[in-house]
Amino acid sequence: MNHAPVSSEVLEAAIAWKLCLDEGSGTPDERNDFMRWHAAHEEHARAWRQLGALDQRVHAAAGPVRHTLLQSRAGLRQRLGGLGGGLAGLLLIGGLLLGAGVPTLAPAYWLADQRTGTGEMRTLRLEDGTLLSLNTQTAVDIDFKGEQRLIVLRQGEISVETGHADSRPLLVRTEEGRLRPLGTRFLVKREHDGTRLEVLQASVAAKPQNSGDEQVLGEGQQVLMSADGLGRVSPVAVGSDAWTRGMLVVDNVRLADLLATLGQYRSGHLGVTDEVADLRVSGSFPLTDTDLALASLLPALPVKIERHTPWWVTVEAAASN
Repeated sequence: MNHAPVSSEVLEAAIAWKLCLDEGSGTPDERNDFMRWHAAHEEHARAWRQLGALDQRVHAAAGPVRHTLLQSRAGLRQRLGGLGGGLAGLLLIGGLLLGAGVPTLAPAYWLADQRTGTGEMRTLRLEDGTLLSLNTQTAVDIDFKGEQRLIVLRQGEISVETGHADSRPLLVRTEEGRLRPLGTRFLVKREHDGTRLEVLQASVAAKPQNSGDEQVLGEGQQVLMSADGLGRVSPVAVGSDAWTRGMLVVDNVRLADLLATLGQYRSGHLGVTDEVADLRVSGSFPLTDTDLALASLLPALPVKIERHTPWWVTVEAAASN
C-alpha cells in the first residue's frame, strides 16, 4: 500500500467527504458523488485510506484515550465544518490527538520543503551535488540562497554525502545545534532527547545550540547532541546506514526494540507481548516489506504473528507443543 503524503487540496477534500458521510449520513446523490471522486484519481483513494487508518487508531485506542476522542466527534465535525478544512483543520486534528495521547506528525512536518511518508525513503541530488537521503517520516527545509548552504532537519533521519560544486559552507541544523561537515558522509537523526550524529566518512564538526565550543568527530564515531552539549562519543553501529538501501541490520537487539523500529515503516500499531519482548534478535530485515520482515522472525524465534486488522498487529509467544 502507498503511504506517501497527499496534496493539501486532496486531503481537504477527503476530510470534507469524511464529515459528510461519517456514521452513515449523506444523501444518495452525495454518496454517488463521493464514489466518483474516490475513483477519479489514485491520490483520492490514498487520502481516503489514510483517513481510514487514523479512524482505525481512534477506535483501537483504549480507556480514556478512546473516550476522549469519540466524545469529541460531534464538536470536531462542527468545528472542522466551520473552518472549511485547510491547515487550521489539520492543526485541530493534530491537537486533539496529541491531547489524548495519540502520536501524530508535528505541523513542521507538513510545512517542510521536502518530506517522506510512513515507510517511504527518498534520495535527492541537490544543486551543489550533495546527495541527501530521507528516511521514513522525515522532513527537511533546504535553503541555498544566502552565504551558506543550509539543510534544516525538522523531523526524522537523513543521510548526507556532501557535494563540492559550491564553495559556500554546508551546514545541517536542528533544534539542538549545528553540524558542519568537513568533506564527508554522515547520518543525522532527531531523537526524543536530542540529535544523533553518526560519521561514516571523513569528519563533522558539531556545535550545540547553547555552547560556544565546537567538537570534531571522526570517521566511525557517533554522539548525541543536546542544546547544551555533546554526550559520550561511541563507535557507529554496524549497518547504521542500511536504511538507505531499504534494509534494517541489527545485532543482538531486543525483539521489542526491533519491532519499534519496524513500526516506523508501517501504518497502524505493531506491538509485542511482555513474555517475548526481551528475546534477542540479529539479522537483516527488509524495510520496504515489513510483513516479510515479520514473517522472517518465525523460523528463528518461538513467536507467532497475530493480525487483528491490517493496522493492529501483535507479536506473541507461540503455543508450546
